Amino acid sequence: MEIAIILAIIAVLFVSRGIKIVPQQNAWILERLGRYHSTLQPGLNIIIPFIDSVAYKHSLKEIPLDVPSQVCITKDNTQLTVDGVLYFQVTDAMRASYGSSNYIVAITQLAQTTLRSVVGKLELDKTFEEREFINHSVVNALDEAAATWGVKVLRYEIKDLTPPTEILHAMQRQITAEREKRAVIAKSEGERQQQINLAEGERQAFIARSEGEKQAAINTAQGEAAAIEAVANATAHALEVVAAAIQKPGGSEAVQLKVAQQGLDAYAGLAKSSTTLVVPNDMSQAAGLIASAMTVLKKTQ
Repeated sequence: MEIAIILAIIAVLFVSRGIKIVPQQNAWILERLGRYHSTLQPGLNIIIPFIDSVAYKHSLKEIPLDVPSQVCITKDNTQLTVDGVLYFQVTDAMRASYGSSNYIVAITQLAQTTLRSVVGKLELDKTFEEREFINHSVVNALDEAAATWGVKVLRYEIKDLTPPTEILHAMQRQITAEREKRAVIAKSEGERQQQINLAEGERQAFIARSEGEKQAAINTAQGEAAAIEAVANATAHALEVVAAAIQKPGGSEAVQLKVAQQGLDAYAGLAKSSTTLVVPNDMSQAAGLIASAMTVLKKTQ
């Protein structure tokens, strides 16, 4: 009876030590008599009790690692406190077990030294602009070295860049001065544009006024020309009518009578408008003038 109990205990012990259940996204390192034998995959695994043993257990999930903050010296000799977060993943459980005594410490130290090296190549102002460059530089350097440790460095993110207080105040004053400068430039540009707009408006108004005056002068000249032409046409028509009337019987006598009447009216007008009247010595001269006019009239017929 006692032997059966002992055998049962031994059987249970063998079963418990010979069966290993590995969780998902995990990898266990199996050693046989102190030497690496195999890597146990997720699920049920059977091993030889007391001969095989699980030496290392690794998680294959992405692991965030907080890199402690440190003081870095920039290219222009300015102290800068930098801290960040590193994301890595174990890709080879065997190398992660035997490639380094502590790959987490190794990655952390390498991240800090690489960060100091990268920041030392940049000036202070560039460190704030080149965060992406710093992140990629750290990842590339770590990934190359961590490959021998069975670790894949996925990314590095800078959490904070903190310069000394004096530098912060100087940067704030610089930003304020730059904003004031932009405000002054914007104001001057606005005033300049205003002056340009006013000058352009006056120019357009002057052009519009000159065009109006030009058109008015043209219209006036055209009106005067039309009036002169109308008077000339009316005079010509009147002369044609008179010439036609002279051709008719009794026309010449009518003209002589009209000329004589106008001559007498002219003398009468002189008598009314002036106290002195100049009268020809011989009144026959007036008749001679009328006769001459009639002669010219006959020649034109």
